[in-house]
Amino acid sequence: MRFLVRDRLLGFGDDYWIEDDRGSKVFLVDGKAMRLRDTFELKDAQGNVVIDIHQKMFALRDTMVIERGGAPLATIRRKRLSLLRNHYRVALADGSTELDVSGKILDREFAVEYDGELLAVISRRRLHVRDTYGVDVVREDADPALLIAVAVCVIHLAEKERGDD
Repeated sequence: MRFLVRDRLLGFGDDYWIEDDRGSKVFLVDGKAMRLRDTFELKDAQGNVVIDIHQKMFALRDTMVIERGGAPLATIRRKRLSLLRNHYRVALADGSTELDVSGKILDREFAVEYDGELLAVISRRRLHVRDTYGVDVVREDADPALLIAVAVCVIHLAEKERGDD
């Protein structure tokens, strides 16, 4: 499954659509402006909230929290003691599952893996549309909404760390 995200529209407080590879609108990112913390909702094409994302208020390191139906789904933060600046860990709420996100995140060239197995590739390569990157979900049993939320979160955290906010 491939999803297209228009990069230049990415920003909290802005709304933008994520399309599938046929150009159909699949998810709406509804940014919530005027909040104390970075917050947005990922909605399906019918306007139903699929995932809530917000910045954790009191944390030693910048942390984003993903929730589904009011229950925690995942926590995302930069990996400690990593030689790679853009290396993030996604701890799923089950407490035993961790996803690894690494690559050139600010360049929109990175991968999401579980236990060394590729789940998704985020890339600008092979796209002819300017300011767009693709989220290719490799495994059919993977949760596309979660992987899109992870991609958006790590890009936001990397930009915040660099000072683009």
